[in-house]
Amino acid sequence: MASFGRVIRLALRYRFSVIGAFLCALAVGVFWGANISVVYPFVEIVFQDKSLHDWIDERIAGNRQARAEAEAAIRRTSEELARAPASARAALRGEQELAATRLESEQRRARFYAWVEPAIKRYLPDDAFKTLAVLIGLVLAGTVIKSLCVMGHAILVARLTQLATFDLRKLFFRRTLQMDLATFTNEGSADLMSRFTHDMESVAEGLTALFGKVVREPIKGAACVIGAGLICWRLLLLSLILAPLAGWLIRSLARTLKRANRRAMEGMAQLYSTLEEVFRGIKVVKAFTTEPQERNRFHNNSKKYYRSSMRIARYDSLTHPLTEVLGIGIICVAMLAGAYLVLERQTHLFGIPICSRELSLGWMMTFFALLAGAADPLRKLSDVFTRLQRAAAASERIYAVLDREPSVSEPAKPRPLGRHHQNLVFDHVNFSYLADRPVLQDINLEIRFGETLAIVGESGCGKSTLVDLIPRFADPDSGQVRLDGIPLAELRIRDLRSQIGLVTQEPVLFDDTVLANITYGTPQATREQAIVAAKQAHAHWFIEHELAEGYDTNIGPMGGQLSGGQRQRIALARAILRDPAILILDEATSQVDLNSEQIIQRVLERFTAGRTTLIITHRLGLLALADRIAVIHEGRIVGVGSHDDLMAQCEVYRRMRRLESIEHRESA
Repeated sequence: MASFGRVIRLALRYRFSVIGAFLCALAVGVFWGANISVVYPFVEIVFQDKSLHDWIDERIAGNRQARAEAEAAIRRTSEELARAPASARAALRGEQELAATRLESEQRRARFYAWVEPAIKRYLPDDAFKTLAVLIGLVLAGTVIKSLCVMGHAILVARLTQLATFDLRKLFFRRTLQMDLATFTNEGSADLMSRFTHDMESVAEGLTALFGKVVREPIKGAACVIGAGLICWRLLLLSLILAPLAGWLIRSLARTLKRANRRAMEGMAQLYSTLEEVFRGIKVVKAFTTEPQERNRFHNNSKKYYRSSMRIARYDSLTHPLTEVLGIGIICVAMLAGAYLVLERQTHLFGIPICSRELSLGWMMTFFALLAGAADPLRKLSDVFTRLQRAAAASERIYAVLDREPSVSEPAKPRPLGRHHQNLVFDHVNFSYLADRPVLQDINLEIRFGETLAIVGESGCGKSTLVDLIPRFADPDSGQVRLDGIPLAELRIRDLRSQIGLVTQEPVLFDDTVLANITYGTPQATREQAIVAAKQAHAHWFIEHELAEGYDTNIGPMGGQLSGGQRQRIALARAILRDPAILILDEATSQVDLNSEQIIQRVLERFTAGRTTLIITHRLGLLALADRIAVIHEGRIVGVGSHDDLMAQCEVYRRMRRLESIEHRESA
């Protein structure tokens, strides 16, 4: 429950809502107990054809007589003590103390009667039926006020829950954005989506239950227990003899439910993962007609989640019967003991003093009603028990992400960085995703400012990983990457990345307008500047002539309404608008047609001037833009130079060119 406690602390910051909700719950509890306590005047007054005037007169008279009897008993035992033998004095002292206790109790009652008598005689009717009408009116008014307080409590709890969840979502999203790329690559986004949606909703339900029923219902129960204790606190303690057993059983059930809920949430995350994979790869699924296979996979994962949910349902089904049986057990114990005291006109049970005076039928009926009133909140609490355990399990999953420190972190004292103007150096760089599987080994490379470097190599050799180290998507295991002589780890990440433009193999566009996608990352840019960038990227013509609303056209999720070449040119316009000192092109033309590639190549010929450019490609057209070519093989740089130099000196490069020529002839 520690993680859920942190969520609660988030909610407690909204003090107005917390205090308001507590006061409303307190009012609900007070009126709940007060309405039940009306049982006493109904039984003792109205159903005896009396008015409150008659009742107070009888109480005062009876109290006067009881005090007189207690005083007489004290005097008598004092006289007997003076002449009693030593062996009898202990019993007499006990009798005298009992009489003194009774006298003290009756004196308190006398003060209470003296306080309420003037109000009863002045404001309440001296008639049984009119007294009944007043009592019914008070019950109705109390119910209306209680209902209004219930409404206020529900609204304040909803506000508190939504504000706390709002803050938690923001914290979670902020932390997610701070995580390094390896987290998304290794774990995928489905698990994060499950935590962000399903788990977050479970936390919200838990907060609603906690500040709702878990606060309100115990206050209602406490009001009834206090009322019952005022009638006869010893009998109340006797009635609660089963309470420790109930607490132990509920605690054991809570632990089991929490484990079951955690497994169910992991199953839901697996369902999210299945859906994400199938929906992202729907073209492949349909092309290979694997719909039955995917249905079977989804069926198996859904079946696992179904079993987890049924396990929770079985445990949850125990909570209501458990609380109800224990509640009824407490009431039965009280009824047996109370009935004996009333019917036998006793004040002791098994020789133990239970009450200072005989209990009337009215007081005992009120005592039973208050116990029943305390059992009802306990029954309602059983309905929220599972939600609290689910919220606790969800909180642990959410805070597991919030507490995770990204492997790429900001320096404690970042060094200032001017615009890149010297060089970019890889100095004995080693990197691996897994400890025993190196991806980059002893990389030594200097890229001068303004130079265009092409990086080539077989798939999986580490090309993309190498350029990912530049914007610090990951940090080397050993060695350094330096920009203008400053290690990247000593630079503020925002300062570093503000100088980098990135165009990837799959251009990432957002469900927004063309203009918003071009200015993404450069929000201060004007519309005119965005248009200039689009013209440089040869995107302006198709935006104005082929899109219905020009730059204000919404291009759909991932830019799905555009062709591959159009998406790539908008991504290029976005990079041009940023005016980066370092441009990274990661297979930027591999998904476009020949015409689009030639257009992009012409754009890059002009745009790469005066900036450091790294191009990952196997296209000969883009290789022509490079001042030098770096060849990577199995995580090592095996050659750096011009095309002619590498053809003469690098066997890996020659083999790659021969294979490319063969593939080109076969495709032709």
